[in-house]
Amino acid sequence: MIKYTNPSDGKSLHESDSGLKDTSDNIVFPYKQGAFRCVPDTNYSANFGFQWNKFSKTQLDKSGEQNQSKNRFFSVTKWNETDLSGCNVLEVGSGAGRFTEVVLTYTKANLYSVDYSNAVEANYRNNASPRLKLFQASVYEMPFEKNQFDKVFCFGVLQHTPDFKKSIHALVQMVKPGGELIVDFYPITGFWTKLHAKYLLRPFTRKMNHEKLLSLIENNIDWLIRAHLFFNKIGLGKIINRFLPVCDITSTFPKGMDKKTLREWCILDTFDMFSPEYDNPQKIATVSEWLRESGMKVTFDGFVTFGDNQRVAVVKSIK
Repeated sequence: MIKYTNPSDGKSLHESDSGLKDTSDNIVFPYKQGAFRCVPDTNYSANFGFQWNKFSKTQLDKSGEQNQSKNRFFSVTKWNETDLSGCNVLEVGSGAGRFTEVVLTYTKANLYSVDYSNAVEANYRNNASPRLKLFQASVYEMPFEKNQFDKVFCFGVLQHTPDFKKSIHALVQMVKPGGELIVDFYPITGFWTKLHAKYLLRPFTRKMNHEKLLSLIENNIDWLIRAHLFFNKIGLGKIINRFLPVCDITSTFPKGMDKKTLREWCILDTFDMFSPEYDNPQKIATVSEWLRESGMKVTFDGFVTFGDNQRVAVVKSIK
Protein backbone atom coordinates (compact mmCIF):
# COMPACT_ATOMS: atom_id res chain seq x y z
CA MET A 1 0.00 0.00 0.00
CA ILE A 2 1.19 3.48 -0.86
CA LYS A 3 1.40 5.80 2.14
CA TYR A 4 0.09 9.34 1.86
CA THR A 5 1.45 12.50 3.42
CA ASN A 6 0.57 16.17 3.51
CA PRO A 7 3.36 17.87 1.54
CA SER A 8 2.91 21.11 3.47
CA ASP A 9 3.71 19.66 6.91
CA GLY A 10 4.85 16.07 6.32
CA LYS A 11 2.08 14.56 8.44
CA SER A 12 0.47 11.25 7.53
CA LEU A 13 -2.83 11.10 5.68
CA HIS A 14 -5.24 8.24 5.09
CA GLU A 15 -7.65 7.59 2.27
CA SER A 16 -11.43 7.75 2.57
CA ASP A 17 -14.36 8.03 0.18
CA SER A 18 -14.57 11.76 0.88
CA GLY A 19 -10.86 12.54 0.52
CA LEU A 20 -7.43 12.26 2.10
CA LYS A 21 -7.79 12.82 5.85
CA ASP A 22 -5.38 13.60 8.68
CA THR A 23 -5.12 11.67 11.96
CA SER A 24 -7.99 13.72 13.40
CA ASP A 25 -10.17 12.57 10.50
CA ASN A 26 -10.33 16.05 8.97
CA ILE A 27 -10.42 16.20 5.18
CA VAL A 28 -7.20 17.75 3.94
CA PHE A 29 -7.66 17.01 0.23
CA PRO A 30 -11.24 16.36 -0.91
CA TYR A 31 -12.27 13.66 -3.38
CA LYS A 32 -14.27 15.09 -6.27
CA GLN A 33 -15.25 13.70 -9.67
CA GLY A 34 -12.90 10.74 -9.45
CA ALA A 35 -9.78 12.42 -8.05
CA PHE A 36 -8.21 13.65 -4.84
CA ARG A 37 -7.84 17.42 -5.21
CA CYS A 38 -4.64 18.81 -3.71
CA VAL A 39 -4.56 22.08 -5.69
CA PRO A 40 -7.17 24.51 -7.06
CA ASP A 41 -8.14 24.40 -10.73
CA THR A 42 -6.74 27.89 -11.36
CA ASN A 43 -3.01 27.52 -11.97
CA TYR A 44 -0.44 27.66 -14.77
CA SER A 45 -1.77 24.41 -16.24
CA ALA A 46 -5.33 25.66 -16.83
CA ASN A 47 -4.81 25.43 -20.60
CA PHE A 48 -4.19 21.69 -20.26
CA GLY A 49 -7.36 21.22 -18.25
CA PHE A 50 -9.23 23.07 -20.98
CA GLN A 51 -7.72 21.10 -23.86
CA TRP A 52 -7.95 17.64 -22.31
CA ASN A 53 -11.55 18.05 -21.26
CA LYS A 54 -12.31 19.44 -24.73
CA PHE A 55 -10.37 16.70 -26.58
CA SER A 56 -10.79 14.01 -23.95
CA LYS A 57 -10.78 11.03 -26.32
CA THR A 58 -8.68 12.25 -29.26
CA GLN A 59 -5.41 10.57 -28.25
CA LEU A 60 -6.89 7.41 -26.78
CA ASP A 61 -6.04 4.25 -28.69
CA LYS A 62 -9.53 2.90 -28.11
CA SER A 63 -10.90 5.91 -30.01
CA GLY A 64 -9.06 4.93 -33.21
CA GLU A 65 -7.03 2.24 -34.90
CA GLN A 66 -3.53 3.70 -34.63
CA ASN A 67 -2.23 2.28 -31.31
CA GLN A 68 -0.15 5.45 -31.19
CA SER A 69 -0.04 5.64 -27.39
CA LYS A 70 0.67 1.94 -26.92
CA ASN A 71 3.50 1.99 -29.45
CA ARG A 72 5.12 5.03 -27.87
CA PHE A 73 4.70 3.80 -24.30
CA PHE A 74 6.20 0.35 -24.75
CA SER A 75 8.88 1.51 -27.18
CA VAL A 76 10.09 3.92 -24.52
CA THR A 77 9.65 1.81 -21.37
CA LYS A 78 10.10 -1.78 -22.62
CA TRP A 79 7.72 -2.71 -19.80
CA ASN A 80 5.86 -5.12 -22.06
CA GLU A 81 8.81 -7.40 -21.31
CA THR A 82 8.27 -7.07 -17.54
CA ASP A 83 5.65 -8.53 -15.21
CA LEU A 84 4.22 -5.53 -13.36
CA SER A 85 1.67 -7.52 -11.36
CA GLY A 86 1.28 -5.83 -8.00
CA CYS A 87 3.81 -3.09 -8.82
CA ASN A 88 3.01 0.46 -7.79
CA VAL A 89 3.47 2.78 -10.76
CA LEU A 90 3.36 6.58 -10.64
CA GLU A 91 2.36 8.58 -13.71
CA VAL A 92 2.99 12.32 -13.55
CA GLY A 93 1.22 14.54 -16.06
CA SER A 94 -1.51 12.21 -17.23
CA GLY A 95 -3.75 14.60 -19.17
CA ALA A 96 -6.84 12.84 -20.46
CA GLY A 97 -5.23 9.47 -19.81
CA ARG A 98 -3.70 8.22 -23.07
CA PHE A 99 -0.93 6.38 -21.22
CA THR A 100 -3.15 5.63 -18.23
CA GLU A 101 -5.26 3.56 -20.63
CA VAL A 102 -2.18 1.67 -21.85
CA VAL A 103 -0.95 0.81 -18.36
CA LEU A 104 -4.37 -0.41 -17.23
CA THR A 105 -5.04 -2.36 -20.42
CA TYR A 106 -1.71 -4.11 -20.93
CA THR A 107 -0.25 -4.48 -17.43
CA LYS A 108 -1.53 -5.52 -14.01
CA ALA A 109 0.13 -2.64 -12.17
CA ASN A 110 -1.51 -0.43 -9.58
CA LEU A 111 -1.44 3.03 -11.11
CA TYR A 112 -1.27 6.32 -9.22
CA SER A 113 -1.78 9.11 -11.71
CA VAL A 114 -1.14 12.81 -11.11
CA ASP A 115 -1.99 15.90 -13.13
CA TYR A 116 -1.82 19.54 -12.09
CA SER A 117 -4.93 20.45 -14.08
CA ASN A 118 -8.53 19.34 -13.88
CA ALA A 119 -7.81 17.02 -16.81
CA VAL A 120 -8.04 14.37 -14.07
CA GLU A 121 -11.79 14.54 -14.67
CA ALA A 122 -11.38 13.49 -18.29
CA ASN A 123 -8.97 10.75 -17.24
CA TYR A 124 -11.47 9.39 -14.74
CA ARG A 125 -14.25 9.37 -17.35
CA ASN A 126 -11.98 7.52 -19.75
CA ASN A 127 -10.23 5.06 -17.44
CA ALA A 128 -12.00 4.56 -14.11
CA SER A 129 -10.69 1.31 -12.62
CA PRO A 130 -10.12 -0.31 -9.22
CA ARG A 131 -6.39 -0.22 -10.07
CA LEU A 132 -6.36 3.54 -10.75
CA LYS A 133 -6.12 6.37 -8.23
CA LEU A 134 -6.13 9.93 -9.53
CA PHE A 135 -4.70 13.06 -7.94
CA GLN A 136 -4.85 16.69 -8.99
CA ALA A 137 -1.55 17.82 -7.54
CA SER A 138 1.67 19.70 -8.29
CA VAL A 139 4.75 17.72 -9.28
CA TYR A 140 6.52 19.63 -6.49
CA GLU A 141 3.99 18.72 -3.81
CA MET A 142 2.63 15.25 -4.42
CA PRO A 143 0.74 13.69 -1.48
CA PHE A 144 2.94 10.60 -1.18
CA GLU A 145 5.66 9.56 1.21
CA LYS A 146 9.03 9.42 -0.53
CA ASN A 147 10.77 6.33 -1.93
CA GLN A 148 7.70 4.15 -2.54
CA PHE A 149 7.11 3.58 -6.25
CA ASP A 150 8.51 0.68 -8.29
CA LYS A 151 8.17 2.63 -11.53
CA VAL A 152 7.73 6.34 -12.24
CA PHE A 153 7.14 7.81 -15.68
CA CYS A 154 6.58 11.35 -16.93
CA PHE A 155 6.00 11.78 -20.68
CA GLY A 156 5.77 15.07 -22.57
CA VAL A 157 5.37 17.14 -19.42
CA LEU A 158 8.64 18.35 -17.91
CA GLN A 159 9.17 21.16 -20.41
CA HIS A 160 5.83 22.62 -19.33
CA THR A 161 6.74 22.92 -15.64
CA PRO A 162 8.18 26.14 -14.14
CA ASP A 163 11.53 24.54 -13.21
CA PHE A 164 12.63 21.51 -15.24
CA LYS A 165 15.51 20.59 -12.91
CA LYS A 166 13.39 20.94 -9.76
CA SER A 167 10.73 18.75 -11.39
CA ILE A 168 13.33 16.03 -12.06
CA HIS A 169 14.35 16.10 -8.40
CA ALA A 170 10.70 15.82 -7.30
CA LEU A 171 10.22 12.72 -9.48
CA VAL A 172 13.40 11.10 -8.15
CA GLN A 173 12.10 11.44 -4.58
CA MET A 174 9.13 9.24 -5.45
CA VAL A 175 11.23 6.27 -6.70
CA LYS A 176 12.05 3.52 -4.23
CA PRO A 177 15.58 2.06 -4.05
CA GLY A 178 16.00 -0.20 -7.07
CA GLY A 179 13.04 1.45 -8.79
CA GLU A 180 13.03 3.00 -12.25
CA LEU A 181 12.30 6.51 -13.51
CA ILE A 182 11.69 7.22 -17.20
CA VAL A 183 11.08 10.65 -18.72
CA ASP A 184 10.57 11.92 -22.23
CA PHE A 185 10.51 15.58 -23.18
CA TYR A 186 11.05 18.22 -25.85
CA PRO A 187 14.77 18.26 -26.71
CA ILE A 188 17.14 21.02 -27.74
CA THR A 189 18.93 19.70 -30.82
CA GLY A 190 20.72 22.88 -31.86
CA PHE A 191 20.46 26.67 -32.05
CA TRP A 192 17.63 26.23 -34.55
CA THR A 193 15.33 24.53 -32.01
CA LYS A 194 13.75 27.80 -30.97
CA LEU A 195 13.86 29.27 -34.46
CA HIS A 196 10.31 28.07 -34.89
CA ALA A 197 6.81 29.53 -35.18
CA LYS A 198 5.94 28.07 -31.80
CA TYR A 199 8.59 30.00 -29.91
CA LEU A 200 8.20 33.16 -32.00
CA LEU A 201 4.44 33.40 -31.41
CA ARG A 202 4.05 31.94 -27.90
CA PRO A 203 4.74 35.26 -26.10
CA PHE A 204 1.41 36.39 -27.57
CA THR A 205 -0.63 33.19 -27.87
CA ARG A 206 -0.05 31.92 -24.33
CA LYS A 207 -1.77 35.05 -23.03
CA MET A 208 -4.83 34.61 -25.22
CA ASN A 209 -8.19 33.43 -23.96
CA HIS A 210 -8.29 29.68 -24.53
CA GLU A 211 -11.58 29.72 -26.41
CA LYS A 212 -10.35 32.49 -28.73
CA LEU A 213 -7.06 30.72 -29.39
CA LEU A 214 -8.83 27.46 -30.15
CA SER A 215 -11.27 29.24 -32.46
CA LEU A 216 -8.39 30.93 -34.30
CA ILE A 217 -6.71 27.55 -34.83
CA GLU A 218 -9.92 25.83 -35.94
CA ASN A 219 -10.65 28.57 -38.47
CA ASN A 220 -7.21 28.27 -40.07
CA ILE A 221 -6.27 24.62 -39.65
CA ASP A 222 -7.41 23.40 -43.08
CA TRP A 223 -5.19 25.70 -45.14
CA LEU A 224 -2.32 25.18 -42.70
CA ILE A 225 -2.53 21.40 -43.15
CA ARG A 226 -2.60 21.78 -46.93
CA ALA A 227 0.37 24.16 -46.87
CA HIS A 228 2.39 21.89 -44.57
CA LEU A 229 1.81 18.84 -46.76
CA PHE A 230 2.50 20.83 -49.95
CA PHE A 231 5.88 22.12 -48.80
CA ASN A 232 6.86 18.63 -47.69
CA LYS A 233 5.88 17.26 -51.07
CA ILE A 234 8.11 19.71 -52.97
CA GLY A 235 11.04 19.21 -50.59
CA LEU A 236 10.90 22.53 -48.75
CA GLY A 237 9.14 21.30 -45.60
CA LYS A 238 12.18 21.25 -43.30
CA ILE A 239 12.75 24.96 -43.91
CA ILE A 240 9.38 26.59 -44.52
CA ASN A 241 7.22 24.46 -42.20
CA ARG A 242 9.22 25.65 -39.18
CA PHE A 243 7.54 29.01 -39.67
CA LEU A 244 4.01 27.74 -40.29
CA PRO A 245 1.87 28.07 -37.12
CA VAL A 246 0.81 24.43 -37.12
CA CYS A 247 2.14 21.25 -35.50
CA ASP A 248 4.62 19.03 -37.33
CA ILE A 249 2.28 16.67 -39.14
CA THR A 250 4.67 14.35 -40.96
CA SER A 251 6.91 13.42 -38.03
CA THR A 252 4.28 13.50 -35.28
CA PHE A 253 1.37 11.44 -36.55
CA PRO A 254 1.24 7.89 -37.91
CA LYS A 255 0.59 7.38 -41.59
CA GLY A 256 -2.87 6.45 -42.77
CA MET A 257 -4.95 8.76 -40.57
CA ASP A 258 -8.29 9.65 -42.14
CA LYS A 259 -8.82 13.37 -42.82
CA LYS A 260 -11.24 13.92 -39.94
CA THR A 261 -8.92 12.30 -37.37
CA LEU A 262 -5.88 14.14 -38.75
CA ARG A 263 -7.70 17.46 -38.53
CA GLU A 264 -8.70 16.85 -34.90
CA TRP A 265 -5.17 15.81 -33.89
CA CYS A 266 -3.73 18.87 -35.66
CA ILE A 267 -6.09 21.23 -33.84
CA LEU A 268 -5.23 19.61 -30.52
CA ASP A 269 -1.46 19.55 -31.06
CA THR A 270 -1.38 23.09 -32.44
CA PHE A 271 -3.31 24.35 -29.40
CA ASP A 272 -0.83 22.40 -27.28
CA MET A 273 2.02 24.26 -29.03
CA PHE A 274 0.77 27.76 -28.42
CA SER A 275 -1.19 27.70 -25.15
CA PRO A 276 1.18 26.49 -22.36
CA GLU A 277 2.51 29.00 -19.84
CA TYR A 278 5.91 27.27 -19.97
CA ASP A 279 7.79 25.56 -22.80
CA ASN A 280 11.43 24.91 -21.92
CA PRO A 281 13.09 22.16 -23.96
CA GLN A 282 16.38 20.75 -22.68
CA LYS A 283 19.43 18.97 -24.02
CA ILE A 284 19.34 15.22 -23.40
CA ALA A 285 22.79 15.36 -21.80
CA THR A 286 21.61 18.05 -19.39
CA VAL A 287 18.65 15.97 -18.20
CA SER A 288 20.94 12.96 -17.75
CA GLU A 289 23.31 15.02 -15.62
CA TRP A 290 20.46 16.32 -13.45
CA LEU A 291 19.35 12.74 -12.80
CA ARG A 292 22.86 11.69 -11.83
CA GLU A 293 23.10 14.68 -9.49
CA SER A 294 19.88 13.47 -7.87
CA GLY A 295 21.38 10.04 -7.18
CA MET A 296 20.07 8.08 -10.15
CA LYS A 297 22.03 5.73 -12.42
CA VAL A 298 21.25 6.60 -16.05
CA THR A 299 20.68 3.48 -18.13
CA PHE A 300 19.72 5.14 -21.42
CA ASP A 301 19.69 8.62 -22.88
CA GLY A 302 18.91 9.36 -26.49
CA PHE A 303 16.10 9.19 -29.00
CA VAL A 304 13.59 6.34 -29.15
CA THR A 305 11.86 5.69 -32.47
CA PHE A 306 8.36 4.24 -32.67
CA GLY A 307 5.51 3.90 -35.15
CA ASP A 308 6.12 5.43 -38.57
CA ASN A 309 9.58 6.81 -37.80
CA GLN A 310 8.32 9.03 -34.98
CA ARG A 311 10.74 9.69 -32.16
CA VAL A 312 11.00 11.16 -28.67
CA ALA A 313 13.90 12.22 -26.44
CA VAL A 314 14.16 9.80 -23.53
CA VAL A 315 16.24 9.36 -20.38
CA LYS A 316 15.86 6.17 -18.31
CA SER A 317 17.37 5.71 -14.86
CA ILE A 318 17.46 3.44 -11.81
CA LYS A 319 17.76 4.43 -8.16
